[in-house]
Amino acid sequence: MLAMTRHGAGHLPPLVLLHGFLGDRHDWRAMLPLLGRHFHCLCIDLPGHGDSRAVELPTPGLSACAAMIVRCLEAAGIGQFHLLGYSLGGRIALQLAREFPTRLLSLSLESSHPGLTTTAERAARRQSDSLWAERLEHAPIREFLRLWYASPTFAELTPEAREALVARRSHNSSLSLLNCYRATSLALQQDLSSVPAGLGCPCHYFSGALDRKFSALAADWQSPGLQWHCLEDAGHNLHLQAATEFGQRLLAALGEHSPC
Repeated sequence: MLAMTRHGAGHLPPLVLLHGFLGDRHDWRAMLPLLGRHFHCLCIDLPGHGDSRAVELPTPGLSACAAMIVRCLEAAGIGQFHLLGYSLGGRIALQLAREFPTRLLSLSLESSHPGLTTTAERAARRQSDSLWAERLEHAPIREFLRLWYASPTFAELTPEAREALVARRSHNSSLSLLNCYRATSLALQQDLSSVPAGLGCPCHYFSGALDRKFSALAADWQSPGLQWHCLEDAGHNLHLQAATEFGQRLLAALGEHSPC
């Protein structure tokens, strides 16, 4: 069973939050005081992460992970829910939305990729992921983390912010992360860009203007029913870099209201 913590009164609408690769359920803590006034927040540790580090996935594993999350929520008495996913968590959220569409009250994606569309793109990503998997398997965890956060996706981070993330993530198990990384590779993900158009609930995409890659991706992702929200002074990780603004924008998108 996946590890999960709850925040906010149980009678409020459920909001499920899925963190990104290398993170855990505590990554959302800066947003929870705000979100918890309006939602019953359920923060889940994904397989290989946090207190779910012993949970393994088959390869490919996005579908299995989505099913695990649904079973975890069913065990907690949660049938329908709002769903928010960041990066890897957003890709898993898209898979869950495709396979369990009637469970969703809304879908919100933060800096998430809908999937590659060509054989060439998948081949290039497969090669890149193989190199990162090799580093994760053989390099000390702190060395891997410094390489990871030096990638262009996190270009807006200051050296101090990078080192803070390295320290925060260094408790992770490399082998547990490796299983999840290989199982959820973007090279194995189907193109899920059409999923929002088929859902009967509100769908939102959030990105930071300083994250040029995912803002460009969002601009190109023309899907009926998907509304794009861009935060001007944030990069890839909105809930870390702009927790208050992101929380307020999310509440407004979902029809809730928060005092400034």
